[in-house]
Amino acid sequence: MHEVLHPKHWKPARGYANGVAAEGRMVFTGGIIGWNADQEFETDDFVGQVEQALRSIVEVLAEAGAGPEHLVRLTWYVTDKREYLGSLKELGAVYKAVIGRHYPAMALVQVVALVEDRARVEIEATAVIPKGVA
Repeated sequence: MHEVLHPKHWKPARGYANGVAAEGRMVFTGGIIGWNADQEFETDDFVGQVEQALRSIVEVLAEAGAGPEHLVRLTWYVTDKREYLGSLKELGAVYKAVIGRHYPAMALVQVVALVEDRARVEIEATAVIPKGVA
């Protein structure tokens, strides 16, 4: 499927990979925010919006025959890094419930605002489906 890239002399990465090598069909999502299929926010809660965004990413991946296990990169844009850092335990539980114990390369960026005023997080995803899978 893919290879996690982690220099042996580095401390272990927790909840993400430092690098991933993969070969196959590439799938890219746009920035996915925490609203539902009708483009309505069901919550203003940060963790709730992350859960919805992750569920939406899984749905988009499914359209290409991919699943969470094919993710190789996630880029998170948040409006408040303190809110992110203060929610790590809850985020971990939501992440594992939706994505499982698969940790692609990840980056997190704090931004001033997102296009949708109620959005607290936006996540871009890249997946690679190995040849012969889909």
